Formats: sequence, structure tokens, C-alpha cells
Amino acid sequence: MTSPRNVLFLMTDQHRVDTLGCYGNPVVRTPALDGLAAEGTRFDRFYTPTAICTPARASLFTGLHPFRHGLLVNPERNGGGRDEVADDQPTLAAPLRAAGYNLGHVGKWHIGRERGPEFHGMDGEHLPGALNPFDHPSYDSWLKEHGHPPFAVDSPIFGKAPNGTGRGHLIAGRLRQPAEATIEAFLADRTLELLERYAADFRRTGRPFLLSCHWYGPHLPYLIPDHYYDMYDPDLVPLPASMAETFAGKPEVQRRYSEYWSADSFDADAWRKLIAVYWGYVTMIDDQIGRLLTALRELSLWDDTTVVFTADHGEFTGAHRLNDKGPAMYEDIYRIPGIVRVPGAPAKTVDAFATLIDLNPTILDLAGLPPQEPCDGESLLPLLRGEPAEGRDSVVAEFHGHHFPYSQRMIRDRRHKLVFNPEGVHELYDLDADPHELHNVYPAPAYAAVRRELTVRLYRELLRRGDPAYTWMSYMADIGEGRAPDVDGVADEVA
Repeated sequence: MTSPRNVLFLMTDQHRVDTLGCYGNPVVRTPALDGLAAEGTRFDRFYTPTAICTPARASLFTGLHPFRHGLLVNPERNGGGRDEVADDQPTLAAPLRAAGYNLGHVGKWHIGRERGPEFHGMDGEHLPGALNPFDHPSYDSWLKEHGHPPFAVDSPIFGKAPNGTGRGHLIAGRLRQPAEATIEAFLADRTLELLERYAADFRRTGRPFLLSCHWYGPHLPYLIPDHYYDMYDPDLVPLPASMAETFAGKPEVQRRYSEYWSADSFDADAWRKLIAVYWGYVTMIDDQIGRLLTALRELSLWDDTTVVFTADHGEFTGAHRLNDKGPAMYEDIYRIPGIVRVPGAPAKTVDAFATLIDLNPTILDLAGLPPQEPCDGESLLPLLRGEPAEGRDSVVAEFHGHHFPYSQRMIRDRRHKLVFNPEGVHELYDLDADPHELHNVYPAPAYAAVRRELTVRLYRELLRRGDPAYTWMSYMADIGEGRAPDVDGVADEVA
């Protein structure tokens, strides 16, 4: 397999794996991504390093774990983290720029507060913020240039305030614009402009490119045109099995977070409609992705360009009686889509664990460049070539808070998941017996050996990484027969 040096990188925000046909959804229409997966590699155990936008995106950009790059929370809320990538930290853009690449970024950036793609030598306008920039001057000018109607929403759907006295968060609404006037179409248009420019340069000089398009959806609120809003019959929508959540034996923060998002204010029919609208949003973005993939073929770039698709994290949409994302390390928000199509590589599925961080050295590897130092990821090219996976039998993730500080660490292997909550009860799930993560078996005597094994494995990995969270675990009293872990012994073994 000869690795083509061009890369088209496509990313969505808050995107559930189970909304895609290639990941098993029998209803949602996602032909562009399904076709990409059919020709490429679909990763079935692909994870975000943390289920919140800025830290996850900064990890992709730097190749570092969140605790290392320091952008721990979204900058719109003061959570005590860094606001920008530090000047001495590695970035994906720097070595590619030095290698002569055309670099472009369109859409959501959200890696810090002030510094956008242009700061890192990338073509493309900085669109700041977490949500669709409906009021941005560039979007407004584009609407007027194309004769499109302005942004407007009818029939908004709100939750209820936790105290029951007012309305809560906006969840969905009918966008009074045609599909071709949406932010999603605007971002696709801007990407096509750069793609055509880069294609001409590639044909003329052989200069390769990395071009990214990051959509803000299907992140809530789901504000989409009627065509997509009503695309899916709510009667065809199964409610998440984890809506049976009781929060019994789980951290109290989850119950409080459920109240904050007023998930219980929607009955079963309302949730089916909201999920159907979310599915419509997924299809609307897939249609825009289809435009870009068609352009690759029309520009004779299909055989010269790797296409990557992923998301920064998932979304609850009612699962576990929760919404958005937050202080609960469930599969709904940590497992994400991961599709990579390299021309010449065999089509396949990969069952090994991988994360967003691995895409950083993978892109550099495609460019014939070594990983940067430091780098916490490993190139996925060997897996894309069909080589056996080694050392990818588990994944570790971290969380530092959203709306309020709240630290967590997680280790997940093929059967079990341990979530370490220093501010609450710890969690252990047997994903074979309980795939919806409803029953916390951490205190169960039958799982004592599993609890100890995963706790020691998590401790060793945090210690190896230099994640200061390992110090929390030094004070745990529930390993083995009620003893704290042998900290010195583990440290010596790791060293």
C-alpha cells in the first residue's frame, strides 16, 4: 500500500455511533459515510480521550492527553484549565507546514478561545465558539450573496428549569431555511472552495494538502429544516434501554445532572421525536459529506487522498436519563465513530482499541513524517494495512468537568469498565452481562478480583503517563482485602 499524502479530514460534534448505518442503525440514511466505511476501515472500538469538545479537539491537534496539554474544559466556562495551546507544545500543523503542505480548516475550531486556525498557518476563518455561528458576519454575507433567507426558528422545544419555575435548555426547533441555506451547507461550500484551490495546486506542482471540515452538529440544539426534522417516523425510534436508569448505587452527580438537563420532563413520545430529529440532523450532515466526497472524485483526487471521519465525542439524547454530555463515562459519549479510507488499503473492520489521539501521528505517518515529541498516540497505519494489533486491548480516558469541575478516570477493556470517581462512588460495569451500564457492580463480592485487576491496571497506566490522578488512587482502601494498593511495588514494576 502506497500512502497518498493528501488528507481530507471530516469531523462532527457530539455524534453517537449508533446513528450510522455502517455501525448498525437500520433506519438512519447515511449513504456517504456508509460508502466510505465500505471502501475503508471502520474502527469498532474507537474512543475519545475525554467527552468534551475543547479538550478532545486539543488532544487531536497536539497528540497529547488532556492532562498534558492542559485545555481541560471548554473555555466558555472558567474551569481552571488553560485557554490556549501552549507555545512549546506540538501541533499537527507545524510539521506539515514545514513539509510544504497546503493546510486548511473550515468550521468548528474550539481549541482555545482566541487563537484560530490562521494562528497556526492554516487557511480558513476562525469561527469561535461551541455552537453553530448563526450570527457570524461571514455566514450572513454568504446568505445574502446566494439569496437565502436569514436564520429563523419556529416551534422551539425547551426542557424545564431544574426548579420547575421556568424553561431550561433549548433542545430542538424547526429551522425556517432550506437545506442549501444551512450552516452545514455554508461550511461545505467553504470547504469546496479550498478543495478546488488545493486540487489545482496538487495537479500543477504536486503539493499535497490537509483539509479539515468540522461541522458543529449534530450537537444540540437540533435546529434543522422541516425536510430533515420530519424525515424519520418517531414510531420507528427505539428508546435507549438505559432510560431505565435509576441511579441506584451510582455517583449522586448523575442524578443531579439529570435534573439540570430536565431529561425527565420529556415523556416517551417526546423523546422519540427528539431522537428522530437528531437522526435527521445526522442525515443532513451526511448529505453535505456526500458533496465533498463527490467533489474528490470529480477533481480526480479520489485515488490520491485519504479520507478520515470521526467525532469529538458522543451525546446522551436521553440515554441514562441524561442529555448533552457530562460527568458520566458511559459508552454513549465515549465511544465514537472512526472511519479511515486510504486508497489501496483493503476494506475491513478493526476491533482493536484506538482513540482520537492516534489520528495525530497517523496523519503525520501518511505524510511520511515521524510522530512529534512528545506524542501520546500511535499511528494507525499498521492496522489500516491489515497488520495485527498489539497492545490495544484496553483504553483509558479522563474527564475534568463540564459546567462545574469534576474529575474522573476510566479504564475499559473488552468486557469490563472501571470508572474512578474521587468525589463519589466508583463504578464497575460488566459489559457482557450489562451492555447498557445500568448496574454498578463495584461493591459486589463476585467482582472483587476484576475490581482489583482493573484498579491496578488503571493505576499503572496513570503512573506511566505521569497523570497526577494516580495519587488519588494511592489512598484507595478497597483493593484486595480492604488494603490500599502497593504503591511502591507498582511504581518499581512500571519503572
